[in-house]
Amino acid sequence: MRADDTIFALSSGSLPAGLAVIRLSGPRAISVSEKLAGPLPLPRHAYLRTLRKSDGSVLDRGLVISFPAPNSFTGEDCVELHLHGSRAVAATVYDELVLENLRLAEAGEFSKRALENGKLDLVEAEGLSDLLRAETEMQRRLAIEQSDGGLSSVYTGWAFELTRARALIEAELDFADEDDVPGSVSDSVWLSVGRLKRAIDLQLSATRSGEIIRDGYQVAIVGAPNVGKSSLLNALANKDVAIVTEIAGTTRDVLHVDLDLGGFLVRFFDTAGIRETTDVVEKEGIRRAHLVLERADLVLLLSDVDETSAGFELPHAIPVWRINTKSDAATTRTLADISISAKTGDGLDILKSAIIKNVSERWEAIASLKPGRLRHAQLLQSASNFIEEALEGSQLDMQAECLRLAAEELGRITGKVDVEHLLDIIFSEFCIGK
Repeated sequence: MRADDTIFALSSGSLPAGLAVIRLSGPRAISVSEKLAGPLPLPRHAYLRTLRKSDGSVLDRGLVISFPAPNSFTGEDCVELHLHGSRAVAATVYDELVLENLRLAEAGEFSKRALENGKLDLVEAEGLSDLLRAETEMQRRLAIEQSDGGLSSVYTGWAFELTRARALIEAELDFADEDDVPGSVSDSVWLSVGRLKRAIDLQLSATRSGEIIRDGYQVAIVGAPNVGKSSLLNALANKDVAIVTEIAGTTRDVLHVDLDLGGFLVRFFDTAGIRETTDVVEKEGIRRAHLVLERADLVLLLSDVDETSAGFELPHAIPVWRINTKSDAATTRTLADISISAKTGDGLDILKSAIIKNVSERWEAIASLKPGRLRHAQLLQSASNFIEEALEGSQLDMQAECLRLAAEELGRITGKVDVEHLLDIIFSEFCIGK
């Protein structure tokens, strides 16, 4: 694989379809397209053309649009062929392009070339990847915020502030006797750096909420055996996902369903009933239930309305809602946040509404901060640590070095510094043709 190869791929949906869009990018994209379809006089204009094979026979009729460099998605010469969406048409076009020594693009290669040619930075590319995979309205909104460059501007601005602060410090070190250099940078620099650290820390506090929108709000359904955990999962999914019996210990593994609630992806996990047991397989299921508990954003602790609490230790710092089940058959009612019946559906809408409200409040609290991925959080934390070292230091040269390292960490988020090893991983998430 060479960077100067001309590549092609299907950029529309899977075939057969009403339309197939085949994208070409690279130095020979326009010349090869003109061999197929004839001259293309004006860029970014759609021309109805008859495409012909190398032997002169008609291949198809469709629209051809050229995007000369640098005004294209990849920054290279690009062409789009809008053809009839049959597998036979696409396969024949592929054959003709291969005969011209063009190469089928790898996953994400168009976007990777856009990054390399300065059309995208790494944060925008990640946002584009998230947008392509968005399944809910809030995932779409979060991806748009990231892909439109707003988040990149924030990180780039922070890196510039650190670079400016370092320049002032080094000016004082090198030119302390000059009249045009301030005598002390403590007031003009360190107050600004302190404000910047608080802004980074605020972004860090919002990152988990952003991950919730992207990866799903995780709800763990836990409780003793036979309290209705699997029945609740089936009722929420409106289908039989989990096996339900009266035999304690039926659920051995973790099952989950994904629901779109109010535009948010909510992932419900059904876990094994937690109790003392000698069964090896059931013990493994209980161990996995505890792992789900540790990663959950919300715990639904289920118990029969005639029973007391399940009596096992719950993780700290995770909200726990006590849910009474089987309310249709209850003779007495114990204290709980919500009472439900998976059999009749009573209380399920109340439960869903409460979850939507909970996730919405978290989103509204951080929506303007445009939080990033876990990768962003790790680099932001590292930058914050370097800034803290600079603020607590006493030697200007060492403090300046800490600020330089902090700026580099911010640069790694947008791809400005030393991220070559990340590119293959990130762009492998893309589909072919994007």
